[in-house]
Amino acid sequence: MPYFDAASSAPLHPVARQALQASLDEGWADPARLYREGRRARLLLDAAREAAADAVGCRPDELVFTPSGTRALHSGIAGALAGRRRTGSHLAVSAVEHSAVLHAVEGRPVTEVPVDRWGAVSPGVFGEALREDTALACLQSANHEVGTEQPVAEVAERCRTAGVPLLVDAAQSLGWGPVGGDWSLLTASAHKWGGPAGVGLLAVRKGVRFAPQDPADERESGRAPGFENIPAIVAAAASLRAVRDSAETEARRLRKLVDRIRARVPQLVPDVEVVGDPVRRLPHLVTFSFLYADGETVLHELDRAGFSVSSGSSCTSSTLTPSHVLRAMGVLSEGNVRVSLPAGTAQEDVEHFLEVLPGVVAGVRNRLGAPVAGETSPGSAPESVPRSAPESAPGSASGSASGSGPASLVVDALGTRCPVPVIELAKVIGDVPVGATVTVLSDDEAARLDIPAWCAMRGQEYVGRSPAPAGTAYTVRRR
Repeated sequence: MPYFDAASSAPLHPVARQALQASLDEGWADPARLYREGRRARLLLDAAREAAADAVGCRPDELVFTPSGTRALHSGIAGALAGRRRTGSHLAVSAVEHSAVLHAVEGRPVTEVPVDRWGAVSPGVFGEALREDTALACLQSANHEVGTEQPVAEVAERCRTAGVPLLVDAAQSLGWGPVGGDWSLLTASAHKWGGPAGVGLLAVRKGVRFAPQDPADERESGRAPGFENIPAIVAAAASLRAVRDSAETEARRLRKLVDRIRARVPQLVPDVEVVGDPVRRLPHLVTFSFLYADGETVLHELDRAGFSVSSGSSCTSSTLTPSHVLRAMGVLSEGNVRVSLPAGTAQEDVEHFLEVLPGVVAGVRNRLGAPVAGETSPGSAPESVPRSAPESAPGSASGSASGSGPASLVVDALGTRCPVPVIELAKVIGDVPVGATVTVLSDDEAARLDIPAWCAMRGQEYVGRSPAPAGTAYTVRRR
């Protein structure tokens, strides 16, 4: 069964497994002790730190191991803010940072730097977000949901000029190569490159003001309290070195497979939006969204067919809100699928995925009663009727004409969830003449993204949204 969700967690690398098993016999003792078992454990820990520091591009004494990548992010942000508390407490972060970063800065003055439709920040706009009281800036090296690489070096230069340290979340990219630029702090997570879960990295450059906020502990320079999990750390460092040794060759191979997916999916499945930068991106990751499809059902059907993939659709989340990354990019969120290929993925697995996907999406759309892709029902202006009626059932439409202007329709999609509001819109857009409007009433958060995205994909004019007595009214003009 092909596993296509390496961006969430990569399969354990064979080198990591071997190193873990070997170090279980040698790395169990306290590395802070002077007896021989402690000395052996210390040698293993020091060797792992040197290997990890070499991969990161920092000094060994600048790097500590943490219990997770999330812990590294929280410790790095808290320590940097405390170290620069005399400067201020303001942060500048990209709008597509990992949720761990956004949670770590909650309750603090934050400027979220917007991204373009590909998911990348503008270095100039990021620089404008830096203020006199900015204590820290945060920018991921590559996005975890769409694969877009960020201009870290250019942003780091603007941060250096402004005297603001830059923390880089390198969880998704470190296995593919070092992060360039004059960054100040860097974090990563071992399970993203095939190491064991439960090991994170935090690098803090010399000269960066940093005051650890975790409970006092003499271990890991006081930046990561608690007994080090030496076998897991050794396995993490060994696997990082191993994947980096083959990264250039494997990146070229996986990029070709991803390029084929990016090219073939729009040819095989109508009404699909490929998300993320087509060029500046991770080599193994591609994301696309399907009109008129329920993301959770797509994932379940692909799982039944033997493929493990991920999604940022609102219908796969308990909060019923779309991914904050997709929301910041302003792209279609319904039917969202993320494919991230682990090292060693075979071409025949990709070809089989491309064979299965069209039938899965078509089946999901058919069960939802979605319109046939590309069809627009011919129609004339409906007769003048009351604009809305309290007894209208969800999904029903009522017509209206305003004076001598063209007639319009109101679609009551209240109480329905992605992708139903867009499906109901698509069903009736042909029932109004060119120049007339359809207004969709919806209380689904995903509609804020999906209706404008539908308009862009189907060549219709998105007029805008406005508050309604219940939910939000989204108005579309037929072209």
